[in-house]
Amino acid sequence: MLLIDEWMPAYDAVEHHALRIAAPRERVWATVRTMEFGKPWIIRGLMALRTLPALLTGAGRERARAAAGHGMEEGLLRAGFVLLDERVGEELLIGVAGKFWRPTGNVERVAAEEIRGFARPGFAVATWNFALAAEGDGTVLSTETRVRCTDQASRRAFLRYWRVVGPFSALIRMELLKSIRRAAESRIPAVAPAERR
Repeated sequence: MLLIDEWMPAYDAVEHHALRIAAPRERVWATVRTMEFGKPWIIRGLMALRTLPALLTGAGRERARAAAGHGMEEGLLRAGFVLLDERVGEELLIGVAGKFWRPTGNVERVAAEEIRGFARPGFAVATWNFALAAEGDGTVLSTETRVRCTDQASRRAFLRYWRVVGPFSALIRMELLKSIRRAAESRIPAVAPAERR
């Protein structure tokens, strides 16, 4: 059972993506933990589109500045996510609560132990994982995002928002996985000419 299954077994929206990386799990894990989230230009562009209203406010600009220039985990934590749990080399799980459909996202600073049972009306809670599984001499890296709303009104508001933002969210996650793959595979030593066939 994955950590995300333990933390959020029931949810209102889900998004899942996976790809195979020609690198050992340890290298992929290190890349997941340290790669700068907003470094690839396409992710920066998509995030700017997705969060444009928030970036026009002081709070949104402050979160963007706090997240910039850091490894992915640290950058996301600075942007308002909390580390929920991890199994070293296997799965990293983060979470956040907020009113994501509002222009600023209204991210609520919630301690990790509060996320599982967070039920304040008018909010949604999101969990986001990176899971790694060895496959031959490579690794399958997957990411899943689940969102649970705390009441009917927030569910309606979030699902309207998700219909518009969901495709951008999917593109961001796929580009992020591809960026991790490029970074992890580029660290593999080139095969010497005599070994090539």
